[in-house]
Amino acid sequence: MKILVLNCGSSSIKYKLINMANKEVMATGVVEKIGLKGSFLKHKRSDGTKAQLEGEILEHQVGIEYILGVLLSEKYGSIKDLEEIDAVGHRVVHGGEAFNSSVFITDEVIAKMEECIDLAPLHNPPNLKGIYAMQELLPNVPQVGVFDTAFHQTMPDYSYMYAIPYSLYEKYSIRRYGFHGTSHRYVSKRACDILGVDYTTQKIITCHMGNGASITAIKNGKSMDTSMGFTPLEGLIMGTRSGDLDIGAVNYIMDRENIGTRSANTLFNKHSGLLGISGVSSDSREIEDAAYKNNNKRALLAIEMFNYRVKKYIGSYIAAMGGIDILVFTGGIGENSDQHREDILKDMEYLGLTIDKAKNDGMRGKEMVISKPESKVKVMVVPTDEELMIAQDTLNIVSSMKK
Repeated sequence: MKILVLNCGSSSIKYKLINMANKEVMATGVVEKIGLKGSFLKHKRSDGTKAQLEGEILEHQVGIEYILGVLLSEKYGSIKDLEEIDAVGHRVVHGGEAFNSSVFITDEVIAKMEECIDLAPLHNPPNLKGIYAMQELLPNVPQVGVFDTAFHQTMPDYSYMYAIPYSLYEKYSIRRYGFHGTSHRYVSKRACDILGVDYTTQKIITCHMGNGASITAIKNGKSMDTSMGFTPLEGLIMGTRSGDLDIGAVNYIMDRENIGTRSANTLFNKHSGLLGISGVSSDSREIEDAAYKNNNKRALLAIEMFNYRVKKYIGSYIAAMGGIDILVFTGGIGENSDQHREDILKDMEYLGLTIDKAKNDGMRGKEMVISKPESKVKVMVVPTDEELMIAQDTLNIVSSMKK
């Protein structure tokens, strides 16, 4: 089965065409600057053939038409007929409390997705645009929605509730939802596959560390807690997001700076985090260069704050689960920064977390156990593959419907 995976953002569409018979990525690419000047599509075929096509891409449907066109093209394409696309899997950011697993998309499901727009006003509308476009362009091809929040719907109420009047939860569904669920699910399962252990018996902490970052505690195959909350702002320090912050400090800043909720939202989501502390960049690579090559004290502070926050969450989740068997690093920073991994795990040997420096040093973007053989806890790097997870869910759902 050949599955097209779509991840529609506000002004972009990422895509992969995957042949699930052998897990081959037949084509991958992105449409950028939708609705803006200078729109373009970057495309790469499995044999390395690349293309960049420019054009006036005013809306998502036009962007998807470009994608289908390049997939069919004689020079750059990977298929000869659109009927070769057996199904489409969509990344959907927020499923609220309505969705605790991936689902076959029907009109009823779309209506429930639309009800979740208020929970993710920046993300769910473009996700839905991709679904609408595929209904128009490939009306007979089954579609599946895979939600970032679904994996975390197994959290117990004492984990996901906030200590605010219960009536506000009942009226507005204000609670911790968590995000990056598809990534956390993929890397935790993949880690168990690599180690040859039963996923449903393990205590696992997964650290998805990139421009967006979150940590999840997974016990016996189920998410029991995660660092992101009602929105992706809560939790770890991120590229431009503040992470955990005293509400009193938020009110104080708003009063002193004489700003409203929209400006405050922009401040804490777009101008804080690693960027706000370092004053250098939101990119951890640039911050590391500034800290270690140029002795930039604020850049070093940003790194230390980031790593300390990760360490705190790891420790708290070990306590919450009553132990740990596997710790997984993933995401841009988690997969590629040996310095971050080493600093985070420093002085955690008493918990059975013993890193093998020789294995960790210089290790980038590969599946590997980086703990010492005698370490009680297996520490691993597992590159995430959310698109493959989406494709696998899509395959399972569509195949089950044909039986």
